[in-house]
Amino acid sequence: MKGKTVTYTRNLIEILERLDTQSEVLDTVAAKCAEAVRTGGLIHLYGSGHSVIPTMDAFPRYGSFAGLHPLTDPRLMWHNVLGPGGVRELLWLERTEGYVEQYLDHEPISEGDVLIVYSHGGRNAAPVEAAMYGVKRGLFTVAVTSRANLDRPAEHSSGRRIAEICDVTVDTGVPVQDAIVEVDGWDRPVGGASTVVACVVSHEIVTRTAAALAAQGVVVPTFVSPTVPGATVSSNDEVFADHRLRLHNAEARGLA
Repeated sequence: MKGKTVTYTRNLIEILERLDTQSEVLDTVAAKCAEAVRTGGLIHLYGSGHSVIPTMDAFPRYGSFAGLHPLTDPRLMWHNVLGPGGVRELLWLERTEGYVEQYLDHEPISEGDVLIVYSHGGRNAAPVEAAMYGVKRGLFTVAVTSRANLDRPAEHSSGRRIAEICDVTVDTGVPVQDAIVEVDGWDRPVGGASTVVACVVSHEIVTRTAAALAAQGVVVPTFVSPTVPGATVSSNDEVFADHRLRLHNAEARGLA
């Protein structure tokens, strides 16, 4: 960083400005999501490792709404660094073929729903097989990944990456190495960006979907902060009730 100050924030803003050029594909995703929610379906969000974070930040949280369904497999998340629930075990499992279907088969996933798959590299077995699962079952599928990784060889036995499987791809624009700041005297970059950008994509989809629903005259129970005028802590009871009903109906469709 000789002669100039290079900051994480400045580099991140440059990446987000490139993301802003993908308005058309984001609107396409929002239209599909709005249709799924309007007809009683679900928007499923899937990720493993750090890519679980943008699924959890999408729902439930202030500003999101019923119809979003994060697929959070605790075996592909971490609550420890080493040992049980640690990162090494997670990294091994997300690269192991044949596991993800065992998890998704017990989730309320139905034709007509939307599946959004998050993965910076888009090459591990977990996101690849999640995307393949969604396509096979007639969902509209979305890859949130970095297209820069398409220059890297596929790791899955299918020879495919999620950007080559899903119906549409939102390119995060994050470089392959993920970390975006070079520090003099260090031979490795610092400051990972893929998770932050993926969270921004989540909220682009959430807000654009809400706008698409509103344009159709559809209002969905929305998770709200009690600091909003007229809202209270109990205001979100209707969100939980609607979420429960949607899951119940989705499970019923799966058993039909």
